[in-house]
Amino acid sequence: MALSQGTPETPRSPLRSDGPERRGGVRYRRAALMGLPALAAAATLVVLTAQGALAAQFAISGMPFTVTADSMEGTGFGQFGALDNMAEGSPNAGDTGGQVLVIVTAIRQAELTNLCQSVALGGTYLHITAGNQGTPVRASGLTTDSTEISGKVADFDNIEIGGDSSTFEKPPVKGPLGSFGQQADTVSITDLRQTNYATTAVRFTLPDLHMNFSSKGC
Repeated sequence: MALSQGTPETPRSPLRSDGPERRGGVRYRRAALMGLPALAAAATLVVLTAQGALAAQFAISGMPFTVTADSMEGTGFGQFGALDNMAEGSPNAGDTGGQVLVIVTAIRQAELTNLCQSVALGGTYLHITAGNQGTPVRASGLTTDSTEISGKVADFDNIEIGGDSSTFEKPPVKGPLGSFGQQADTVSITDLRQTNYATTAVRFTLPDLHMNFSSKGC
């Protein structure tokens, strides 16, 4: 998630004069350089999107939602703490100042079977299901911001616990400098259940998608 470090100056040629033609060339190059910050910002946004790192870039609604799955299989796993922020003046801010302490789970490639997601909307639930007809839900560059995660069994390959999350290489994103975290080559969780405030992915494929309003959540 590297940011642009600026553009090196064009080397000055000792063989050319500083006459009108030279000054015109300098003005042309300066005009071109003025456009570079916008190009760098666009390139950075593309990199952030490709890494699935935009969870920290948008204001959360402050309304938690539930996600469940019979199983989740992932490669390139990482986990660390972070703060999510609501928009200024959000009615959901409560006494927290609009901040929510979350567990960020980042996975390069993930598959989930029998996925269910629901959010409470004043007496009813917006209910989404997918991946329940033999073809799993697939996600790349997946990140979830959770306040609670549970599962019947969690299995990890080559797990490293207690590392500085800013040094992680296995998940698609790095965490804050000095933040406690863990990473692993693979992760497998059965009977997954999460309370989430945000989810992002580079690509999210949901076979057999069904969305409706329901009297109960997941």
